[in-house]
Amino acid sequence: NHKSSSPTPQYSHLDVEKKWQKYWDEKNTFVSIRRPGKPKKYVLDMFPYPSGAGLHVGHPEGYTATDIMSRFWRMQGYDVLHPMGWDAFGLPAEQHAINTGTHPAVTTYENIATFKRQLKSLGFSYDWSRELSTTDDHYVRWTQWIFLQLFKKGLAFQSEVSVNWCPALGTVLANEEVINGKSERGDHPVIRQPLRQWVLKITDYADKLEEGLKDMEWPEGTLSAQKQWIGRSEGASIKFSIAGVENQSIEVFTTRPDTLMGVTYVVLAPEHPFVDQLTTVEQRAAVDAYRREAASKSDLERTAIGKDQGKSGVALGSFVVHPLTQERVPIWIADYVLAGYGTGAVMAVPAHDERDYAFAQKFSLPLKQVISSGKESADELPYVDEGILQHSGSDLDGLTSADARNAVITKLQAQQAGNQQISYKLRDWVFSRQRYWGEPIPVYFPVDLLSSEGGNPAHGAPHRIRYAQPIAVDESELPLRLPPMSNFQPGEDPQGCLARANEWRYFQKNGQWFARETNTMPQWAGSCWYYLRFTDPTNTKEIF
Repeated sequence: NHKSSSPTPQYSHLDVEKKWQKYWDEKNTFVSIRRPGKPKKYVLDMFPYPSGAGLHVGHPEGYTATDIMSRFWRMQGYDVLHPMGWDAFGLPAEQHAINTGTHPAVTTYENIATFKRQLKSLGFSYDWSRELSTTDDHYVRWTQWIFLQLFKKGLAFQSEVSVNWCPALGTVLANEEVINGKSERGDHPVIRQPLRQWVLKITDYADKLEEGLKDMEWPEGTLSAQKQWIGRSEGASIKFSIAGVENQSIEVFTTRPDTLMGVTYVVLAPEHPFVDQLTTVEQRAAVDAYRREAASKSDLERTAIGKDQGKSGVALGSFVVHPLTQERVPIWIADYVLAGYGTGAVMAVPAHDERDYAFAQKFSLPLKQVISSGKESADELPYVDEGILQHSGSDLDGLTSADARNAVITKLQAQQAGNQQISYKLRDWVFSRQRYWGEPIPVYFPVDLLSSEGGNPAHGAPHRIRYAQPIAVDESELPLRLPPMSNFQPGEDPQGCLARANEWRYFQKNGQWFARETNTMPQWAGSCWYYLRFTDPTNTKEIF
């Protein structure tokens, strides 16, 4: 018998996806609900920055993997929390505002709508009832609350920090954002200059951070990188008194006090506060020119390793006194020494350090070998390993490097010229930006009117802001919102465009004038803790 065959029905993925995505929305299928006695899983995605370009291929690549796991755990009977939100503050939206005049908030919320539509079209099983944006008032409130807790504990403080300042962008740039002295975005000139900044004291937690790595199930390469970032090292703090100047010294940190007798010069960062004082008349022009050149380089460029790195510098024409031999040692500046790392000064031992050796060879500075391998053949310099001391005095010669370190520290302590010390590569976190589109820092300062006639500082009355006396905004007044503005051009004033919002910046309280902080928080202020807020996103009484 002949049987008629009917055509195979076509699978219309567009219709099927649309049907079930509508169903999921209407039924709140993926809302996270705790059921007594059920196991739970928190499947977290790194929430995206909602750029104007929309999703890129890297977003769904990662999100697909987490969505598979979320669905798997649900089918295994787990209560699953799988939320999504937006890391929405940041420079790109503000730069777009500068170029087009469109307020960053408008651009941001348009981009969020695009991202959300795209994510929903991919069928991911997010609990959209927990959606949040770092720009939302109820989220900004708690980001600012966190800052206030740090401020009250002394962990958020002001400091003058040497930074990568880009006048064209009107903001401080991270080292990674500076390439060959110019900004990665826009190719604008960048200069190094001191700037009043808010800083978070993460160095207080260096030991705790390293200790916590022991419990992390991370790849060995990642753990190693974290340890190097923290950079814990044991050594000595050593004072070199300045020749011809009473009661003033340059302090250095070294992990190799056993090489102290091999010091032939000392190097300062170009920004070191002693440079002006210690530069002789004969060296002034050369030093000033070198400092201008160094100001155009980022920290990464200055500390890069390569055949030409560590080979530029200028002598100041002045000297320090060696703490044990009392010999005069010349002082140089070089851009590979950073003012913000350690003391901004290093003791140079060219016979036992590769960079010091290259520098000494370039400028014909003397070498003094004080560590030997103990082999009959001569050691090739620089000899950077540990060994046996020589040419270091009768009480040190013949000691191993390990024994010599303790012996040298003991001698320094006896002369009040040094101590044993632990140091870290980790530096405190510069936490302020001179931009508009970020969380306002909830701090204000007293203002002194300088005219007997008084007046309103917002309208140009002469005044002085007492930055040394920061006052926390009362928690009941949070969130402190950004003022409405139409001109987001940063200008060349390092205080940023908020310094022009005078009616917002200056206010009176009990007859006293005050000025709000005009720095804002960096983009990652809000993205540091979003994973916690996802657990309780509508709580108005507590952070979570």
